[in-house]
Amino acid sequence: MSAAQLGEMSAVLGAGVAAGAVNAVVGSGTLISFPVLLATGLPPVTATVSNALGLIPGSISGAVGYRHELRGLRGRVLKFSAGAVLGGLTGATLLLALPASAFERIVPVLVGLALVLVVLQPLIGGRLRDRRERKGTAVRPDGGPLLFIGLALASVYGGYFSAAQGIIYVALMGMLLDDGLQRLTAVKNVLVAVVNSVAALFFLFAAEFDWTAVALLAVGSAAGGHLGAKVGRRLRPSVLRAFIVLVGTASIVQLVLR
Repeated sequence: MSAAQLGEMSAVLGAGVAAGAVNAVVGSGTLISFPVLLATGLPPVTATVSNALGLIPGSISGAVGYRHELRGLRGRVLKFSAGAVLGGLTGATLLLALPASAFERIVPVLVGLALVLVVLQPLIGGRLRDRRERKGTAVRPDGGPLLFIGLALASVYGGYFSAAQGIIYVALMGMLLDDGLQRLTAVKNVLVAVVNSVAALFFLFAAEFDWTAVALLAVGSAAGGHLGAKVGRRLRPSVLRAFIVLVGTASIVQLVLR
């Protein structure tokens, strides 16, 4: 093995750790790992598929790390996961059917809108609570059909590319659920794990991938997901929200400049 090959493998492993950690707290880890895979010479679709497979352990590790925040949310998680399965499978199919540039223009817009919603969520959430109190109505524990459809559509995007899909999940849930940001992050981690797993199973039988890249990302992302969950759970909501905005803004810049 040459020094150049060893350097590439180390870079992919490190990218896996960083992507797993960022995904557990915010999302957008793909924007770390995907460019590294491209830099090693993998074609875009092969890199996308390898990235999806390799980040599964990190998604699961992050979800397990937030297990305490998931207490009492089983019904909500199961319902949202059903939509995530359908959306993830649809997105994975689109990845192989559409040109690689199909989502390039709309992705920064989606992420930007999600960031605005994340920033304004406390204000909008407070006004919605005041409105419900005046009308004497209670918030639906599952957010209603609008949230289910929104998360399913976000999962289509996640199955296709997944960059910043976690931010979109948190933004949607923050608008329609009366719950803390850490608990929303915990649900987000489960949905990301579901979408990645469904898409990856589809890719195993329908697309080309690089086993070396997958293995290195898997090891790195598993460790990174555990680390990210450990750190993320300790962040105050205001700090976590600021971190989401920071990472999301960096994601938009990277997507626009690509």
